[in-house]
Amino acid sequence: MREWQNQSHVTWYCRYHVVIVPKYRRKSMFGLLRRDIGLILKELCRRFGIDLVEGHVMPDHMHMCLGIPPKYSVANTIGKLKGKSAILIHQRYGRKRNFVALNFWARGYCVSTVGLDEAMIRNYIRSQEEREKKEEQMNLAL
Repeated sequence: MREWQNQSHVTWYCRYHVVIVPKYRRKSMFGLLRRDIGLILKELCRRFGIDLVEGHVMPDHMHMCLGIPPKYSVANTIGKLKGKSAILIHQRYGRKRNFVALNFWARGYCVSTVGLDEAMIRNYIRSQEEREKKEEQMNLAL
C-alpha cells in the first residue's frame, strides 16, 4: 500500500526514478568509494528531507528511486544532491583518485516519474547489475 505523506496544505505521493553518471562516464565507482557514495547520498537525502526509497551504484552510473516533496523541484533537488556529494567525495578521495577539479558527476541526469509501477521500478533498480552482466556475457558469446 502506498504511504501518502502530508504537509500543512498538501497530501502527496511523488516518486521519481533518477539515473546519474560520473564525469566522462568513467567506471570510477567501485570498492570503498562505491559504498561511501551510497552512504553520502543517504545522509544528504535525510538532511534535505528527501526519501531515498531505493538505490544501486554501478561502476559507471547510479540508479535511485526518490520521494521528493512537491515544495522542491526535481532539478533543484538533483542539483543539490550532485553538488554536495561531489564536494564530499573530493574531500575524502580527491587526491587518491584521478578526479578532475570538483566535477565528479556529469552535467545531466535522467529522471522519470514512477507512478503506479513503483514495485517494477524498484525491482529494476535492484537487478540492474545482474542484467548488465548477462548482456556482457551475451555480447562476448557473439
